Amino acid sequence: MTVADPSMASPWPLLGPSQATQLSFGSSMDANKLEEARMLLSGMDYTRATGQDEDGDTILHIYTAKGLRECAFAAAETLRGLGRLDAKEHKGKTALLVAVTANQPEIVQDLLSLGTDINACDVKGQTALHLAAHYGFPGVLQVSCVNIAGNVKCLFFFASGMTPLHCAAISHSVTMKALLSSGMADVSLQTKAAEKLSCVHMLLNAGATLLSQEIKSNKTVLHLAVKEGNIDLVRYLLRIPLPNMKDFVNMKAHGHTALHMAAGLHGNPHQEEILRLLLSRGADPSIRNLENDQPAHLLQSGLQGEQVSCPSF
Repeated sequence: MTVADPSMASPWPLLGPSQATQLSFGSSMDANKLEEARMLLSGMDYTRATGQDEDGDTILHIYTAKGLRECAFAAAETLRGLGRLDAKEHKGKTALLVAVTANQPEIVQDLLSLGTDINACDVKGQTALHLAAHYGFPGVLQVSCVNIAGNVKCLFFFASGMTPLHCAAISHSVTMKALLSSGMADVSLQTKAAEKLSCVHMLLNAGATLLSQEIKSNKTVLHLAVKEGNIDLVRYLLRIPLPNMKDFVNMKAHGHTALHMAAGLHGNPHQEEILRLLLSRGADPSIRNLENDQPAHLLQSGLQGEQVSCPSF
């Protein structure tokens, strides 16, 4: 039988009846297509089946990017046998990182079941968790979090000074800002915002800590949310029951507490609510920053500042 090569432009053909089988990791896969993919790999030129092209891509990278699950699984089996399952392309991405970026949770699960390194990082230091959090892919992130049980150190890896939780918070704020600009009417942005907030939730459930600070700015996720006026994320974070909530709320980032940052949200429609929320959770208005300013000193001048200040400080 001659099987078309799915790494080329044409899509993977349906060769025969669809028959699902349960593999060892519990995910459904088409048994016929998997066997055909194995046949294809076994008959392929050895260099093409196991080597890397001018961009550093293996056949596994290519199949993964195209979402060709059975082909990717067969290629992963071959490369695993050669100790090259985590080969990196020119940007430092392993097939796992490509699968995450392509939002392919089933392929992510397959690769993890075959032993790929969940802590592998690209040239920017980004792991699978960083990328899933950045793009806001809850399916990929859920699969990844399930596979870090007992290995939570990957939740605290830094890429460009940020943990995956910081990436998730920043990404959510970007989408919320776009949603606000659209007049809150864009359904696709609403869905994306919800997905990104669920990524924050998953990371916290997996063991990420709210107390983690960015390396460069010392900001926590609360600082990041307040700085962007992200009321949805601020509400979410301040509802989390912490025994040390007051200490968390009053943490400093280069001298500024979250309350200082909220006071600087001049013109933001959510400024007063954010101030009220922070104060209700123990924010201390007497704390001074490195310039010796209390939060009240950073409020906008004029009537608007007075309207915010009177009920809040």
